[in-house]
Amino acid sequence: MAQRADRRASFRTPSDEPATRLRFATRKFSPVRNIGVRILIALMALVLTALIVYAERDCYRDGDQVGTLSLLDALYYATVSLSTTGYGDITPVCDSSRLVNVTVITPLRFLFLIVLVGTTIEVLTQRTREEFRSARWRKHVQDHTLVIGFGVKGRSAAKTVTDAGIPGSRLVVVSPDRAAVDEATRSGFVGVIGDARREEVLRDAAIDKAARIVIAVDEDDTSVLITLTARRLAPQATIVVSARESVNADILRQSGADTVIPTAESAGHLMGLSLVSPVAGDLMEDLLDSGRGLEVVERDISREELGVAPAELDASGEIVLAVIRGAEVHRFDQQTVQSLQQGDRLVVIRQNPRSREGT
Repeated sequence: MAQRADRRASFRTPSDEPATRLRFATRKFSPVRNIGVRILIALMALVLTALIVYAERDCYRDGDQVGTLSLLDALYYATVSLSTTGYGDITPVCDSSRLVNVTVITPLRFLFLIVLVGTTIEVLTQRTREEFRSARWRKHVQDHTLVIGFGVKGRSAAKTVTDAGIPGSRLVVVSPDRAAVDEATRSGFVGVIGDARREEVLRDAAIDKAARIVIAVDEDDTSVLITLTARRLAPQATIVVSARESVNADILRQSGADTVIPTAESAGHLMGLSLVSPVAGDLMEDLLDSGRGLEVVERDISREELGVAPAELDASGEIVLAVIRGAEVHRFDQQTVQSLQQGDRLVVIRQNPRSREGT
């Protein structure tokens, strides 16, 4: 009970944080690198200003003398000028030097000041950029994949989806764990921090435009609540839910899930199969691993396959498991499809292209 309470608590959003926050894939830099880049920019602006002043040293007055600036004097002028200290002991006297101060040195001064107050500017620009990207993303996102929960199951589901050719930018991860969302964005996905049981969190993930929804949280009762909300907000989406216990599968289907995967029983079945029939167990493991060996895919038929019997495709290196015609699924053991027609889709077992390239 204590562990279940901990899991439920981990799915709550802390009160001192925003209920949800949309995050995108970004490049992360260390604080040391950020400071180093800023120091380098400041030094470049300082050296450039000093060189410009030294090149026009004949147009600057130092006290009562004109045209006597040394390189050190130019560096001194650049320092007090860019830092806006401005003692006034060195001043431009020619029109050309004053024009250069207005058109070149003043922008360099702005750059120097931005570097000095870079933290504040960076926070403001980052927030503005995030708001702009969020608004643009919500406007254009369509038929994306939503993965709720980014533990072992959620990461595996996301990897399988991207391995199938769906770009990471069209995959949205929802999790209350900030570290998990950061990991998702580093993988190229869009992340939403928040409790998926809350409707506003799912709306931030544009669930009403989602084509596929994967619910991979740890507790079945949480899965039921999320499935009910997801089905109401996305009535046309395909919803796949993981269940810790198979006895809860019917409840999840009644809640709106199209497919329920009982994770514990499936793992136990695979383990038992590997003991009884090691070869069959190895083949099943191979099929489940999207990175090597064989894979199960659903695809459209090609023009050359029109009128061909499904069994004849075995010679091409693919084993047909089912033919999808309209809303009906014809499995290979039913033998109800004699030839392929326009619009048919196939579910086949074939060699993984990446595995073929590796060999």
